[in-house]
Amino acid sequence: MAELAQVGALPNQNRPALSSLRHSAIVRTTHWINSISFLALLTSGVAILLAHPRLYWGETGSFGSPALIELPLPLNLNQSGWGRSLHFLSAWVCVLNGAVYVFCGWMSHHFKTNMVPDREDIAFGRILKKLSEAWHWKKPKEEESSQYNVIQRITYLGVVFMLFPLMIVTGLAMSPGVTAAVPLIVEAFGGHQSARTIHFFVTNLLVAFFIIHLAMVSLAGFWIRTRAMITGRQTRGKERV
Repeated sequence: MAELAQVGALPNQNRPALSSLRHSAIVRTTHWINSISFLALLTSGVAILLAHPRLYWGETGSFGSPALIELPLPLNLNQSGWGRSLHFLSAWVCVLNGAVYVFCGWMSHHFKTNMVPDREDIAFGRILKKLSEAWHWKKPKEEESSQYNVIQRITYLGVVFMLFPLMIVTGLAMSPGVTAAVPLIVEAFGGHQSARTIHFFVTNLLVAFFIIHLAMVSLAGFWIRTRAMITGRQTRGKERV
């Protein structure tokens, strides 16, 4: 106790660095697997989209029929083969990895502890304050960086339990094998082409999240945050990067 009291009394510039567990092994492992599979999905998805850069609504759609949206992208019919194979493989890696993450997070109370916001945190004024800080690229204080703020918690919950599941289900709705066995999946979205269009817009939301996530990590200290996601530990106090 005396040693702790002496450490607390040290000036900030002389205070030694303290290390604490920031991310569990399962969170770190699934995070990096998901990052790699998402990049593979994005790359292969772009290749597939370039083979037919038009969006439709309903059951069918082709070059000869009117499109809901014509994307200003170059047409490339020679890239969809490898793209579909990589997309299929990456999708199942993402599904299995996500299932492990959700199951372990549920069993360890990770979501309740680290993601579900407290009742007082969801007050309108507090949310506006955090949005203002994010909008003005205000670097979080050291004590604030040890846990997710209310905006991060709501966003992560939306990504994990809304956007990723919707991307997976709409992807399954475009599979002839899956829809032949479970036609309700495609019927729920109004047809194969409707599922494809929804899949496209959900992917864009995930890409926007990915870009903002990287930007905020860079603002808070890219190497510090990346190191914490690799080693699991975050250093507080005096720290050399």
